[in-house]
Amino acid sequence: MDIIDELLWREQIAQSTDLGALNAALSAGQVTLYCGFDPTAASLHLGNLAQILTVRRFQQAGHRPLALVGGATGLIGDPKMTGERTLNSTEIVHEWVGRIRAQLERFYDFDGPNAAVVVNNFDWTKDLSVLDFLRDIGKHFSVNRMLDREAVAARLAKDGISYTEFSYQLLQSFDYLELFRRYGCVLQTGGSDQWGNITAGVDLIRRTEQASVHALTTPLLTKADGTKFGKTESGTIWLDSALTTPYEFFQFWLNADDRDVANLLHTFSFQGQDAVAALIEATQERPHERAAQRALAEELTDLVHGPQERRSAEEAGRALFGQGDLAGLPLATLAAALREAAHARVEPAEVSDGLLPSIDELFVRSGLVASKSAARRTIAEGGAYVNNERVHEETWHPTTANLLHGEWLVLRRGKRSVAGIQVESRP
Repeated sequence: MDIIDELLWREQIAQSTDLGALNAALSAGQVTLYCGFDPTAASLHLGNLAQILTVRRFQQAGHRPLALVGGATGLIGDPKMTGERTLNSTEIVHEWVGRIRAQLERFYDFDGPNAAVVVNNFDWTKDLSVLDFLRDIGKHFSVNRMLDREAVAARLAKDGISYTEFSYQLLQSFDYLELFRRYGCVLQTGGSDQWGNITAGVDLIRRTEQASVHALTTPLLTKADGTKFGKTESGTIWLDSALTTPYEFFQFWLNADDRDVANLLHTFSFQGQDAVAALIEATQERPHERAAQRALAEELTDLVHGPQERRSAEEAGRALFGQGDLAGLPLATLAAALREAAHARVEPAEVSDGLLPSIDELFVRSGLVASKSAARRTIAEGGAYVNNERVHEETWHPTTANLLHGEWLVLRRGKRSVAGIQVESRP
């Protein structure tokens, strides 16, 4: 199966300048393509991952990827529908460029005949004069067409837009032109919200080089409930393990809505068509098994964080529910797991002579039960656990010696309901 056929069955083509011409170019030999990532934060996120993996598919099909980090465009900011961006300092942007560059390098092959190249648009923009940019690039752009862009039109109808953000399209188009000249790049990919910027670059190359190049976008991802993909109640799902732990990352996929599974498999999985179809069928027929969600969690945690971190995330999940060693979990993994569950804090002042509040009180605070009487019934019925050890006395007080890593207690009611108690420091 060629790359265009694969993207079609995966429903990953939203727009293309000329799909037939692009398919012919891809079939004729190796094509150089690029996708850009602006350093608007210290890490890439799941929305970026969809684009990264699209480019990875092209490389696996024999084509050469350029992974562009926007050291220049990141200083400007692509216009948002909601309002003007806060500009970050040059020092911060350059620091983020380094972090994002390192993240991108995990996903591509840098050896062989189609070795990837990571590029930074700051390299060809930093010495460019304003006069040269306006004369050589700006003269090819129609303000009327730029005003038609959805984000620009929305901003003009609301609070207006700065010239800085309005000019972003010129900078992105200039990137495509430079990559065409330097590397023979003839395809730019991105999310469908980038269609206007990408096709502006196509048009710039046509005007300046009298050459025909290509554009292809993928659909924007949203959840079945209408919310933004890659967002949870606790915030964005980042690719940096310091911002989103491997356990949280694993759980995000494991808890995906059944209604989203087909789209997520098509977008993110590298399993073949038959395997994907089988996982979708399993979700429809036996949703309680969560086969597709687990397959996604395993494959993508392996890809982003590595097999060892994935195994640790799985071990943490098992340990929380009495099937593993809680004491052996690293603090970061344990804390991430419990913050995903219900949890409550005990202030140091509440700890007296090493004794924490009584277990029935802690069960109520954690949200596992509604009242102390309900907690006592749970204990009497043998369904209350602390650190996977059954509690037998209703008035038992855990001690600081029971704290895992000197900070956490894991409470469990029955087999499925887990919560955490955190004591941030001893008195």
